[in-house]
Amino acid sequence: MELMWLLLAAFLLPLSFMLLSSHAKNGGKASRRLPPGPAVVPVLGNLLWVRHHGIDIVRAMRRLHARHGPLLTLRMGSRLEVTVSDRRLAHAALVERGAALADRPGFASRDLLGLNAATISTSSYGPLWRLFRRNFVAEVAHPARLRLFAPARAAVLAELTDKLRLREEDGGGDQGTIVETFQYAMFRLLVAMCFGEQLGERAVRDIAAAQRDLLLYSSTKVRVFAFLPAVTTRLFRGRLQAMFAMRQRLKDMYMPLIDARRERKKLGLGAVPPEPQDETTTLPHSYVDTLLDIRLADDGGRALTDDEMIALCSEFLNGGTDTTSTALQWIMAELVKNPAIQEKLHDEIKSTMASTGSDHISEEDVLKMPYLKAVVLEGLRRHPPGHMVLPHAPAEDMELGGYVIPKGTTVNFLVADMGMDERAWERPTEFAPERFMPGGDGEGVDITGTREIRMMPFGAGRRICPGLNVATLHLEYFVANLVRVFEWRSAEGEEVDVDGEKAEFTIVMAKPLQARIVPRGAA
Repeated sequence: MELMWLLLAAFLLPLSFMLLSSHAKNGGKASRRLPPGPAVVPVLGNLLWVRHHGIDIVRAMRRLHARHGPLLTLRMGSRLEVTVSDRRLAHAALVERGAALADRPGFASRDLLGLNAATISTSSYGPLWRLFRRNFVAEVAHPARLRLFAPARAAVLAELTDKLRLREEDGGGDQGTIVETFQYAMFRLLVAMCFGEQLGERAVRDIAAAQRDLLLYSSTKVRVFAFLPAVTTRLFRGRLQAMFAMRQRLKDMYMPLIDARRERKKLGLGAVPPEPQDETTTLPHSYVDTLLDIRLADDGGRALTDDEMIALCSEFLNGGTDTTSTALQWIMAELVKNPAIQEKLHDEIKSTMASTGSDHISEEDVLKMPYLKAVVLEGLRRHPPGHMVLPHAPAEDMELGGYVIPKGTTVNFLVADMGMDERAWERPTEFAPERFMPGGDGEGVDITGTREIRMMPFGAGRRICPGLNVATLHLEYFVANLVRVFEWRSAEGEEVDVDGEKAEFTIVMAKPLQARIVPRGAA
């Protein structure tokens, strides 16, 4: 493979000189104002993208930023990409001039691949995006709506603690890794929130497998269509057919669940009761219910099609599973690594339970636990699940840091670097929740980045993740209850590595967490 690229580069070198010479004769004023970057090979762009993948791309980009500055220009084929590593420039771009950089980059291959169903994360900045986002924030992420999913959270917590207890008794056995147990729990919870039904394990795992197969295939085998899609869609027709078959498989699983909520609404069972009913596996409210109510005013007031609802449901499940389970694994790993922090958190949990007279930690209880919130915030600062947020794009040419970013350019932000900025944080490599307590260097930090950006695990500005409240509630709820039920100790002969990273759908621990999980009160 390396030889092939070297031969191709050698073949293109004469062409490069001709194109560069032609460009110089024509002035090239716009390109001289682009942020700096490494040398570009015409057609191919930066060979960096060919030679690296996963976490190595991020590391290579950091080296390039160290050489060229906080704004970096890269090319992938004919597509221009700019990355931003400085938190002040990020604030200027995303917050101070939020509307200017609130769009998403367009990909010519989307229509060819049949991926044109809009979602919150992919929609262009405009009325449709506002409608989808407003619906999610008001009908799912609002605290009053989140309380309606309490029975599902309690059921998932009970199953998760049972699985962890069984895993400890079996010495690991066939139970899978701890993070796999977390992933299943988060996915099961999101399935219940999405479709309004607490499904059995087999059904949940079938949906998870179908969803993951499509996501993995799309993120690996389908990337080739971003390069000359009119040609590659013919050369790799088999990949298209495989992807369409995977999407149909997912649709066959989703539609009975969507139709069940549609029928429920027809029978007048869609109204939300004052309190959720614990004795049934059917929830009084779901994300699908809200999608059934949406009407597209700019399209004759029509309802969403089945394919549009499936795209939004897939986004819902994808967006909250790996991100939350990854963050949960990192936080629990840090608590194993730092037993004094875990003990301090457990003391707060015991104190809260004593004051409420309860034998568990509820959603309302976590609001009274500042140290719990500090632990979660420190986990998100030190180990954001994604080292970059979803890419942005300017709707028009925009100036940033003395350079011009052309309309439609893909713009990425190195959020992990901002949370590790030595100018913003004392001892940034340390896991120190106390920094978010009164008197700490992170006291009162604005995680939304509205006032200033010091960390932005959920992004910032107009396109900040709408699931921020959902994710933080889930992390606080599960961290508190996992520490309430178990003491998390280092496994014998296993060192917890909180520095090694690798890229999957998120940035995960290179060496998955191994821990001895001891029920509280046990020897």
